Amino acid sequence: MSLIDVTLLVVAGLAAGMVNAIAGGGSLLTFPALIATGLPAVAANVTNSLSVTPGYWSSVWGSRAELAGQAKRARWLVPLALVGGVGGCVLLLLTPPSVFEVVTPFLVLSATAVLGFQTKLQGLIGHPADLSPLRRRATLTVLTLLGAAYGGYFGAALGVVLVAVLALVLDETLQRVNALKNVLSATVGAVTVAVYAIFGPVSWLGVAVVAPATVAGGYLGARVARRLSARTLRWTIVVFGTVVGLILLYRAIWS
Repeated sequence: MSLIDVTLLVVAGLAAGMVNAIAGGGSLLTFPALIATGLPAVAANVTNSLSVTPGYWSSVWGSRAELAGQAKRARWLVPLALVGGVGGCVLLLLTPPSVFEVVTPFLVLSATAVLGFQTKLQGLIGHPADLSPLRRRATLTVLTLLGAAYGGYFGAALGVVLVAVLALVLDETLQRVNALKNVLSATVGAVTVAVYAIFGPVSWLGVAVVAPATVAGGYLGARVARRLSARTLRWTIVVFGTVVGLILLYRAIWS
């Protein structure tokens, strides 16, 4: 790996860590960077999954103030994220890449649309405060499992997916939802580390370069997210999610 390759990966890792903490979609920066260093697509994908995970963990630490009072909720959702993440990893290892390339763009764009039109959707299904505990718990269980499975499968825009589903059901500020998203992203990331480190074609040199950069970027990004208004944070996530989804759709159609 040349000095230019190392510099590219460090810059991409810093930016991805910040983007993942604020909105999600940072993998769209690190994945192409790993490809640019000469890694095959599958190796770049699993290497990227391992590399961005420490950034998720530092995001949790950076947003710990917004996690206050959410310990019970986190203890309930984390096991769901573990199960969903394992399922997603297994799908990636067993299914052809062409399936993922077709489905993923629509998942990202759908999740972004859910967040962008959150108020109108809440008008249809009911505001989170008006949902019965049973309905809220059942809906959140299913959506968390699906979101975590998506994260184990690919991971790009995982933050967008998780924020979208959490904000639709939870009666919380977007900053607190974003902090909980960081916990679930870190959980899914831990699963990908465990699975892909054993079964995936990981470039450990790539991980060694990118991972520390995502840690620094993730901590900084979490602190930036704390200072943004709910409206600014929501539309930042919507913009990132739309860009990620359209780029993935372009690749699926014309690659």
